[in-house]
Amino acid sequence: INAEYMGLVTIGGIEMGQGLYTKTSQVAASVFNIPLNKVHIAETSTDKIPNASPTAGSFSSDIYGMATKDACEQIKERLLPYLKPDNEGQYTVEWRQAIWAAYTDRINLSAQGFWKTPGLTNLNLSKPGFKGSPFYYFTWGAAVSEVEIDTLTGEIVVLRADAIMDVGRSLNPVIDIGQIEGAFVQGMGMFTMEEVVRGDTQHPWVPKGHTFTRGPSTYKIPGFQDIPVDFRVSLLDNSEAEKQTIYSSKAIGEPPYFLSSSVLFAIRDAIKSYRESKGHHQEFNLDYPATVESIRMLCHDEFVDRVSSSNPYYSKASI
Repeated sequence: INAEYMGLVTIGGIEMGQGLYTKTSQVAASVFNIPLNKVHIAETSTDKIPNASPTAGSFSSDIYGMATKDACEQIKERLLPYLKPDNEGQYTVEWRQAIWAAYTDRINLSAQGFWKTPGLTNLNLSKPGFKGSPFYYFTWGAAVSEVEIDTLTGEIVVLRADAIMDVGRSLNPVIDIGQIEGAFVQGMGMFTMEEVVRGDTQHPWVPKGHTFTRGPSTYKIPGFQDIPVDFRVSLLDNSEAEKQTIYSSKAIGEPPYFLSSSVLFAIRDAIKSYRESKGHHQEFNLDYPATVESIRMLCHDEFVDRVSSSNPYYSKASI
Protein backbone atom coordinates (compact mmCIF):
# COMPACT_ATOMS: atom_id res chain seq x y z
CA ILE A 1 0.00 0.00 0.00
CA ASN A 2 1.64 3.22 -1.15
CA ALA A 3 1.70 6.78 0.18
CA GLU A 4 -1.48 7.64 -1.77
CA TYR A 5 -3.35 4.97 0.26
CA MET A 6 -3.71 2.91 -2.90
CA GLY A 7 -3.20 -0.82 -3.15
CA LEU A 8 -0.35 -1.35 -5.64
CA VAL A 9 -0.20 -4.86 -7.08
CA THR A 10 2.41 -6.40 -9.38
CA ILE A 11 1.93 -9.94 -10.70
CA GLY A 12 3.88 -12.24 -13.00
CA GLY A 13 1.06 -12.56 -15.52
CA ILE A 14 0.79 -10.57 -18.75
CA GLU A 15 -2.36 -8.65 -19.60
CA MET A 16 -3.22 -9.27 -23.26
CA GLY A 17 -6.89 -8.33 -23.29
CA GLN A 18 -8.14 -11.33 -21.31
CA GLY A 19 -8.97 -9.24 -18.22
CA LEU A 20 -6.26 -10.64 -15.93
CA TYR A 21 -5.41 -7.26 -14.41
CA THR A 22 -9.08 -6.46 -13.80
CA LYS A 23 -9.70 -9.76 -12.04
CA THR A 24 -6.54 -9.39 -9.95
CA SER A 25 -7.59 -5.88 -8.92
CA GLN A 26 -10.99 -7.23 -7.92
CA VAL A 27 -9.34 -9.85 -5.70
CA ALA A 28 -7.24 -7.23 -3.93
CA ALA A 29 -10.22 -4.90 -3.49
CA SER A 30 -12.30 -7.76 -2.12
CA VAL A 31 -9.69 -8.78 0.47
CA PHE A 32 -9.21 -5.21 1.69
CA ASN A 33 -12.94 -4.41 1.37
CA ILE A 34 -12.17 -1.18 -0.49
CA PRO A 35 -13.45 0.28 -3.81
CA LEU A 36 -11.90 -1.09 -6.99
CA ASN A 37 -10.57 2.35 -7.94
CA LYS A 38 -8.27 2.22 -4.91
CA VAL A 39 -6.29 -0.66 -6.45
CA HIS A 40 -3.67 -0.07 -9.12
CA ILE A 41 -1.88 -2.75 -11.17
CA ALA A 42 1.72 -2.11 -12.17
CA GLU A 43 3.05 -3.56 -15.40
CA THR A 44 4.68 -6.95 -15.08
CA SER A 45 8.41 -6.68 -14.57
CA THR A 46 11.08 -9.25 -13.73
CA ASP A 47 12.71 -6.89 -11.21
CA LYS A 48 9.64 -7.42 -9.03
CA ILE A 49 8.39 -10.88 -10.04
CA PRO A 50 11.32 -13.02 -11.24
CA ASN A 51 10.85 -16.50 -12.70
CA ALA A 52 7.14 -16.09 -13.41
CA SER A 53 5.15 -18.86 -15.05
CA PRO A 54 4.05 -18.37 -18.67
CA THR A 55 0.74 -16.59 -19.14
CA ALA A 56 -0.84 -19.55 -20.91
CA GLY A 57 -3.09 -22.51 -20.36
CA SER A 58 -5.93 -20.42 -18.89
CA PHE A 59 -4.54 -20.74 -15.36
CA SER A 60 -3.34 -17.18 -14.81
CA SER A 61 -6.42 -16.00 -12.91
CA ASP A 62 -6.10 -19.07 -10.70
CA ILE A 63 -2.47 -18.71 -9.67
CA TYR A 64 -2.13 -14.93 -9.65
CA GLY A 65 -5.52 -14.46 -8.02
CA MET A 66 -4.51 -16.79 -5.18
CA ALA A 67 -1.04 -15.23 -4.88
CA THR A 68 -2.58 -11.74 -4.73
CA LYS A 69 -5.05 -12.91 -2.08
CA ASP A 70 -2.18 -14.37 -0.06
CA ALA A 71 -0.20 -11.12 -0.15
CA CYS A 72 -3.22 -8.93 0.64
CA GLU A 73 -4.24 -11.10 3.58
CA GLN A 74 -0.77 -10.71 5.07
CA ILE A 75 -1.07 -6.92 4.94
CA LYS A 76 -4.67 -6.95 6.13
CA GLU A 77 -3.69 -8.98 9.19
CA ARG A 78 -1.25 -6.22 10.13
CA LEU A 79 -3.87 -3.52 9.50
CA LEU A 80 -6.76 -5.03 11.48
CA PRO A 81 -5.74 -3.36 14.78
CA TYR A 82 -5.94 -0.01 12.98
CA LEU A 83 -9.08 -0.63 10.90
CA LYS A 84 -10.98 -2.05 13.91
CA PRO A 85 -13.67 -3.99 11.99
CA ASP A 86 -17.04 -4.57 13.69
CA ASN A 87 -18.87 -7.89 13.97
CA GLU A 88 -20.05 -7.59 10.35
CA GLY A 89 -16.55 -6.94 9.04
CA GLN A 90 -17.13 -3.24 8.37
CA TYR A 91 -14.24 -0.93 9.23
CA THR A 92 -14.89 1.50 12.08
CA VAL A 93 -11.84 3.57 11.19
CA GLU A 94 -11.56 5.38 7.85
CA TRP A 95 -9.15 3.69 5.42
CA ARG A 96 -6.77 6.61 4.96
CA GLN A 97 -6.61 7.24 8.70
CA ALA A 98 -5.84 3.59 9.42
CA ILE A 99 -3.12 3.43 6.75
CA TRP A 100 -1.48 6.58 8.07
CA ALA A 101 -1.57 5.29 11.65
CA ALA A 102 0.01 2.00 10.59
CA TYR A 103 2.65 3.84 8.58
CA THR A 104 3.61 6.10 11.50
CA ASP A 105 3.85 2.98 13.68
CA ARG A 106 6.31 1.58 11.13
CA ILE A 107 4.12 -1.33 10.10
CA ASN A 108 5.23 -3.13 6.94
CA LEU A 109 2.63 -2.29 4.27
CA SER A 110 4.01 -4.56 1.57
CA ALA A 111 4.02 -8.32 1.12
CA GLN A 112 4.86 -11.04 -1.35
CA GLY A 113 2.25 -13.69 -2.09
CA PHE A 114 2.82 -17.09 -3.60
CA TRP A 115 0.59 -19.88 -4.86
CA LYS A 116 1.44 -23.30 -6.21
CA THR A 117 -1.36 -25.36 -7.72
CA PRO A 118 -1.61 -28.37 -5.41
CA GLY A 119 -1.97 -32.03 -6.28
CA LEU A 120 -0.32 -32.00 -9.73
CA THR A 121 2.09 -34.72 -10.81
CA ASN A 122 4.51 -35.00 -13.69
CA LEU A 123 2.77 -37.13 -16.31
CA ASN A 124 5.23 -39.59 -17.81
CA LEU A 125 3.50 -41.22 -20.75
CA SER A 126 6.56 -43.36 -21.52
CA LYS A 127 5.87 -45.58 -18.51
CA PRO A 128 3.24 -48.28 -19.18
CA GLY A 129 0.26 -47.96 -16.87
CA PHE A 130 1.48 -44.68 -15.37
CA LYS A 131 -1.24 -42.67 -13.67
CA GLY A 132 -1.12 -39.08 -12.54
CA SER A 133 -2.94 -35.77 -12.21
CA PRO A 134 -1.77 -33.30 -14.87
CA PHE A 135 -4.81 -31.05 -14.29
CA TYR A 136 -6.18 -29.52 -11.09
CA TYR A 137 -9.81 -29.53 -12.25
CA PHE A 138 -11.95 -29.59 -15.39
CA THR A 139 -14.15 -26.95 -16.98
CA TRP A 140 -17.36 -28.02 -18.70
CA GLY A 141 -19.45 -26.51 -21.45
CA ALA A 142 -21.97 -27.25 -24.18
CA ALA A 143 -23.05 -25.54 -27.39
CA VAL A 144 -25.70 -25.85 -30.11
CA SER A 145 -25.41 -24.16 -33.51
CA GLU A 146 -27.72 -23.63 -36.48
CA VAL A 147 -26.21 -22.93 -39.88
CA GLU A 148 -27.35 -22.22 -43.41
CA ILE A 149 -25.24 -23.19 -46.41
CA ASP A 150 -25.33 -21.91 -49.97
CA THR A 151 -25.26 -25.12 -51.98
CA LEU A 152 -24.04 -23.34 -55.12
CA THR A 153 -21.10 -21.51 -53.56
CA GLY A 154 -20.38 -23.43 -50.34
CA GLU A 155 -20.64 -20.29 -48.23
CA ILE A 156 -22.15 -20.57 -44.75
CA VAL A 157 -24.02 -18.35 -42.31
CA VAL A 158 -24.26 -19.25 -38.64
CA LEU A 159 -27.86 -18.30 -37.92
CA ARG A 160 -27.70 -18.99 -34.20
CA ALA A 161 -25.29 -20.32 -31.61
CA ASP A 162 -26.07 -21.05 -27.96
CA ALA A 163 -23.21 -21.76 -25.56
CA ILE A 164 -23.12 -22.33 -21.82
CA MET A 165 -20.02 -22.77 -19.66
CA ASP A 166 -19.43 -23.90 -16.11
CA VAL A 167 -16.94 -21.35 -14.76
CA GLY A 168 -17.73 -21.86 -11.10
CA ARG A 169 -18.36 -18.57 -9.32
CA SER A 170 -17.27 -16.13 -11.99
CA LEU A 171 -14.87 -13.41 -10.85
CA ASN A 172 -16.23 -11.14 -13.57
CA PRO A 173 -19.16 -12.42 -15.68
CA VAL A 174 -18.74 -9.69 -18.31
CA ILE A 175 -15.12 -10.67 -18.94
CA ASP A 176 -15.90 -14.38 -18.89
CA ILE A 177 -18.77 -14.09 -21.37
CA GLY A 178 -16.50 -12.05 -23.64
CA GLN A 179 -13.83 -14.75 -23.40
CA ILE A 180 -16.36 -17.42 -24.35
CA GLU A 181 -17.57 -15.40 -27.34
CA GLY A 182 -14.02 -14.80 -28.53
CA ALA A 183 -12.94 -18.42 -28.12
CA PHE A 184 -16.06 -19.63 -29.94
CA VAL A 185 -15.47 -17.39 -32.95
CA GLN A 186 -11.76 -18.22 -32.98
CA GLY A 187 -12.68 -21.90 -32.99
CA MET A 188 -15.05 -21.27 -35.90
CA GLY A 189 -12.02 -20.12 -37.83
CA MET A 190 -10.20 -23.35 -37.15
CA PHE A 191 -13.21 -25.48 -38.09
CA THR A 192 -14.44 -23.59 -41.15
CA MET A 193 -11.79 -21.48 -42.89
CA GLU A 194 -8.21 -21.54 -41.55
CA GLU A 195 -6.76 -24.04 -44.02
CA VAL A 196 -3.00 -24.46 -44.30
CA VAL A 197 -2.04 -25.26 -47.91
CA ARG A 198 1.40 -26.72 -48.60
CA GLY A 199 3.03 -28.13 -51.68
CA ASP A 200 1.98 -31.77 -51.91
CA THR A 201 0.10 -34.20 -54.17
CA GLN A 202 -3.24 -32.53 -53.37
CA HIS A 203 -1.88 -29.07 -54.18
CA PRO A 204 0.46 -29.59 -57.16
CA TRP A 205 0.40 -25.90 -58.08
CA VAL A 206 2.41 -25.12 -54.91
CA PRO A 207 6.13 -25.96 -55.06
CA LYS A 208 7.09 -28.81 -52.77
CA GLY A 209 8.33 -27.65 -49.41
CA HIS A 210 6.55 -24.29 -49.72
CA THR A 211 3.57 -22.99 -47.78
CA PHE A 212 0.96 -21.21 -49.88
CA THR A 213 -1.09 -19.71 -47.03
CA ARG A 214 1.44 -17.24 -45.66
CA GLY A 215 -0.62 -14.10 -45.22
CA PRO A 216 -4.12 -12.59 -44.94
CA SER A 217 -4.66 -12.78 -48.71
CA THR A 218 -4.58 -16.60 -48.63
CA TYR A 219 -5.06 -17.54 -44.96
CA LYS A 220 -8.47 -16.41 -43.76
CA ILE A 221 -9.55 -15.80 -40.17
CA PRO A 222 -13.03 -14.91 -38.88
CA GLY A 223 -14.27 -11.35 -39.25
CA PHE A 224 -17.27 -9.39 -38.02
CA GLN A 225 -19.51 -10.92 -40.68
CA ASP A 226 -18.71 -14.44 -39.48
CA ILE A 227 -20.09 -13.91 -35.95
CA PRO A 228 -23.33 -15.86 -35.43
CA VAL A 229 -26.36 -13.75 -36.30
CA ASP A 230 -28.02 -14.74 -33.02
CA PHE A 231 -25.29 -15.37 -30.46
CA ARG A 232 -26.35 -16.39 -26.94
CA VAL A 233 -23.74 -17.09 -24.27
CA SER A 234 -24.49 -17.80 -20.62
CA LEU A 235 -22.75 -19.05 -17.48
CA LEU A 236 -23.99 -22.04 -15.51
CA ASP A 237 -25.93 -20.86 -12.45
CA ASN A 238 -25.24 -21.94 -8.87
CA SER A 239 -21.92 -23.54 -9.75
CA GLU A 240 -18.81 -23.87 -7.62
CA ALA A 241 -15.35 -25.24 -8.37
CA GLU A 242 -14.81 -28.71 -6.97
CA LYS A 243 -11.28 -27.76 -5.86
CA GLN A 244 -9.79 -24.88 -3.92
CA THR A 245 -9.63 -22.03 -6.43
CA ILE A 246 -9.80 -18.26 -6.13
CA TYR A 247 -13.31 -17.57 -4.82
CA SER A 248 -14.43 -20.89 -6.37
CA SER A 249 -13.96 -19.64 -9.94
CA LYS A 250 -12.70 -21.64 -12.92
CA ALA A 251 -10.45 -20.97 -15.91
CA ILE A 252 -12.18 -19.62 -19.00
CA GLY A 253 -9.74 -18.57 -21.74
CA GLU A 254 -9.22 -21.70 -23.85
CA PRO A 255 -11.87 -24.23 -22.70
CA PRO A 256 -14.72 -22.74 -24.82
CA TYR A 257 -12.63 -23.04 -28.00
CA PHE A 258 -13.87 -26.51 -28.92
CA LEU A 259 -17.53 -25.57 -28.46
CA SER A 260 -17.49 -24.17 -31.99
CA SER A 261 -17.19 -27.73 -33.28
CA SER A 262 -20.99 -27.56 -33.10
CA VAL A 263 -20.78 -25.34 -36.19
CA LEU A 264 -18.78 -28.00 -38.05
CA PHE A 265 -21.28 -30.73 -37.22
CA ALA A 266 -24.19 -28.46 -38.13
CA ILE A 267 -22.54 -27.89 -41.54
CA ARG A 268 -22.24 -31.64 -41.98
CA ASP A 269 -25.92 -32.09 -41.12
CA ALA A 270 -26.89 -29.41 -43.64
CA ILE A 271 -24.79 -31.07 -46.35
CA LYS A 272 -26.40 -34.42 -45.56
CA SER A 273 -29.88 -32.90 -45.87
CA TYR A 274 -29.07 -31.44 -49.28
CA ARG A 275 -27.47 -34.64 -50.57
CA GLU A 276 -30.49 -36.68 -49.53
CA SER A 277 -32.77 -34.22 -51.32
CA LYS A 278 -30.79 -35.07 -54.48
CA GLY A 279 -31.11 -38.82 -53.89
CA HIS A 280 -27.60 -39.37 -52.50
CA HIS A 281 -28.01 -41.33 -49.26
CA GLN A 282 -24.54 -42.84 -48.98
CA GLU A 283 -22.19 -41.86 -46.17
CA PHE A 284 -19.62 -39.13 -46.79
CA ASN A 285 -16.64 -37.65 -45.02
CA LEU A 286 -16.06 -34.01 -44.12
CA ASP A 287 -12.65 -32.76 -43.16
CA TYR A 288 -12.01 -29.57 -41.23
CA PRO A 289 -11.61 -26.80 -41.95
CA ALA A 290 -14.93 -27.06 -43.80
CA THR A 291 -13.98 -24.48 -46.41
CA VAL A 292 -16.36 -23.19 -49.08
CA GLU A 293 -14.62 -25.45 -51.62
CA SER A 294 -15.09 -28.63 -49.62
CA ILE A 295 -18.70 -27.78 -48.74
CA ARG A 296 -19.53 -27.09 -52.39
CA MET A 297 -17.98 -30.33 -53.59
CA LEU A 298 -19.85 -32.35 -50.97
CA CYS A 299 -23.18 -30.82 -52.03
CA HIS A 300 -23.51 -33.58 -54.62
CA ASP A 301 -25.56 -32.48 -57.64
CA GLU A 302 -25.37 -32.40 -61.44
CA PHE A 303 -22.55 -29.86 -61.34
CA VAL A 304 -20.37 -31.98 -59.06
CA ASP A 305 -20.98 -34.96 -61.36
CA ARG A 306 -19.02 -33.12 -64.04
CA VAL A 307 -15.95 -33.03 -61.80
CA SER A 308 -13.65 -35.98 -61.34
CA SER A 309 -13.89 -37.74 -57.97
CA SER A 310 -10.10 -37.38 -57.75
CA ASN A 311 -10.63 -33.74 -56.84
CA PRO A 312 -9.03 -33.27 -53.39
CA TYR A 313 -12.08 -31.51 -51.97
CA TYR A 314 -14.27 -34.40 -53.03
CA SER A 315 -12.50 -37.10 -51.07
CA LYS A 316 -11.20 -35.53 -47.87
CA ALA A 317 -11.93 -37.54 -44.75
CA SER A 318 -12.25 -36.73 -41.09
CA ILE A 319 -15.76 -36.95 -39.62
